[in-house]
Amino acid sequence: MRDVFFIVGPTATGKSEITADVAGDIGAEIVSADAFQVYRGLDLLTAKPDAATLAKVPHHLIGTMSILEEMNAEKFRKLALGAISQIHSRGKLAIVVGGSGLYVKALTHGLSVTPAADPDLRAQLNELSLADLQKKLRELDPKTPVDLKNRRRVVRAIEICMLSGKPASGQRTGWSAAETAAASTQGIFVFRERDDLYQRINARIEAMFENSVIEEVRAVGAMSETAAKMIGLREIRDLLGGKTSILQCVVAIQQATRRYAKRQLTWFRRQTNFQPLNLSVLSHVESVKWISQKAHLAFAQGND
Repeated sequence: MRDVFFIVGPTATGKSEITADVAGDIGAEIVSADAFQVYRGLDLLTAKPDAATLAKVPHHLIGTMSILEEMNAEKFRKLALGAISQIHSRGKLAIVVGGSGLYVKALTHGLSVTPAADPDLRAQLNELSLADLQKKLRELDPKTPVDLKNRRRVVRAIEICMLSGKPASGQRTGWSAAETAAASTQGIFVFRERDDLYQRINARIEAMFENSVIEEVRAVGAMSETAAKMIGLREIRDLLGGKTSILQCVVAIQQATRRYAKRQLTWFRRQTNFQPLNLSVLSHVESVKWISQKAHLAFAQGND
């Protein structure tokens, strides 16, 4: 993508703060590729950048969507491309930052054409247990790459199989045509050593509770199916319902977040050609300087 630079990686690495400083250095604006920060409200639960970080440079797709709306990779791609176009129209560079791997891939590779969701079929599938859904998907698509523990993705894969009459995994080949273009996309994959990352995750969750995330969740009413997938939402609602203690709640969210970070690391290592950068061995200033230089170079090459 011309005049677009990517900074991706797992949650709690410090991407938001580093990217804001990099964008300030090179005169860029930021487009968020986060599946949950796009929603208005629940700032603590979704770990939105703080006010000081947001004030450094213009940010896009953070807190712009109603929590009642469904979100997916196709909708994100349209919104992100619109934001990038507006940024370029002002003569600015764009940096995409985030940890939602499928959203990033929607920009770098495009999307394969698959059938739209069918409300009646979706309702039927939602009545089945996860075990029954897993069995059904294995029958329809034995080579499925879908995470079988992710109910939403299992349901969607079954929908694609049943509505198209073909295995969902075979329809992912639409991305293959974009591999060459994606390989030329410029970006950095930031990560940290496991102990460092896990310590940061645990500290972030503790800080969320110190800053009244329980009250934030208590105040939320109806939500879309997509928004309801936020890590920590179910656990805090169980706490509010008296089903668990606050200590158990904190530990459960920390564990769920660590598992999510592990999945993100696996995704970005397998799905991108971005240059890796270990933030555990660099200071914030050093990281910003290094990435700024890479971004400068990438934008210069793109305009040759």
